Amino acid sequence: MNPDFPFTRFAPSPTGYLHRGHVLSALYVYAAAEKFGYRIRLRIEDHDQSRARKAYIDAIRKDLEWLGFTWEAESIQSSHEERYERLLKVLHRKDLIYACNCSRKFTFETNPTNADGEIIYQGHCEKLGLPFTKDLAIRFKTPNVDIPWEDLLLGKFIENPKKLCGDFAIKDRIGQWTYQFAVVADDWEERVGLVVRGEDLKHSTSRQIALAQALGRKEPPLFLHHPLIADPAGKKLSKREHAASIRGEREQGMSAEALLGEVCAQANLIPEPRLLSVNDSIQLVKNRLF
Repeated sequence: MNPDFPFTRFAPSPTGYLHRGHVLSALYVYAAAEKFGYRIRLRIEDHDQSRARKAYIDAIRKDLEWLGFTWEAESIQSSHEERYERLLKVLHRKDLIYACNCSRKFTFETNPTNADGEIIYQGHCEKLGLPFTKDLAIRFKTPNVDIPWEDLLLGKFIENPKKLCGDFAIKDRIGQWTYQFAVVADDWEERVGLVVRGEDLKHSTSRQIALAQALGRKEPPLFLHHPLIADPAGKKLSKREHAASIRGEREQGMSAEALLGEVCAQANLIPEPRLLSVNDSIQLVKNRLF
């Protein structure tokens, strides 16, 4: 562990209540932190202010405490406006951003997609010299280079973010900071040296490394992308698919130990559900990983 970057983070977005997929992710975060000696930060990623709700923020803390999780530090992205503006100026001085007036419809109709169905933005607005006004998006000039990185679980990768996603947005057309920009800024300034998250976010890694380098971060964090829990139809659990909330299960009388046991069984960490404490669950993940 780099002593200058002693934190990892559990970073839910308050756009809905926590569900079992979040619980599994937290178990991986805490297991990796224990294995590698990192401290835990709870970061509320409310960069999407159009969907974030205070009730969800309050429920995140209550659900985690009910399950038995503790953390050493806490932050919330909506308080980081000065940080984001300051780092945006770094990119501006380096001529690494441009304003974009492409509508969602135009973007989807005129750009190719990658294997995951994500748009590969082709830089339509890069040469237009549009002003940086509030009603325009801001895009990063993604470098066209191969970026090697290694996952602590999945091994080595070499990815070209320009080919994966093109010039990605760091601020959208309604003035909201994007996930890609906010997490890179926060991971650097909050001294995060280990990023633990689901496999569905794996392809964000090379673009985030490129953006961090452009901002001035010399060494990227370590990365660990973990398996996800799927529903009976094979889809990952998500708020958009209306996964059952931890809050709802708690209100229906389920104990924290029973829920943790069911999550560990769903994740194939144990053959059958049984009552588990949060520490027992963390050890199961740790033993499976390491």
